Amino acid sequence: MFAVRPELQGAGLGKRIIAEAERRVRELWDVREMHMTVISVREELIAWYERRGYRRTGRTTLFPYGDERFGLPQRDDLEFELLIKPLD
Repeated sequence: MFAVRPELQGAGLGKRIIAEAERRVRELWDVREMHMTVISVREELIAWYERRGYRRTGRTTLFPYGDERFGLPQRDDLEFELLIKPLD
C-alpha cells in the first residue's frame, strides 16, 4: 500500500512518484500495462488516477476485513477496484 501524507498532498509528490514508478517498470522490466487496486468508494482518488491515464475496469475484489495491514474499516461495503493504464 502507498499513500502520501495528508499535509503533503497537493504538492505534486504523488504525481512525481507514480510517474517514476511507471517509468522504471517500463524501462527495467519492459512492462506495458500498469495495474493497481483502489478502494472503490474513494471516488476522488479514482478520479485523480483517471486524470493520469488509468481507467476503471469494473473488476472488483473483496476488501480483506480482519487483516490489520489494511486498517480498521468504518463500513462494511468496501471492495477494491482494478485500475489499468497502458504504458507506452
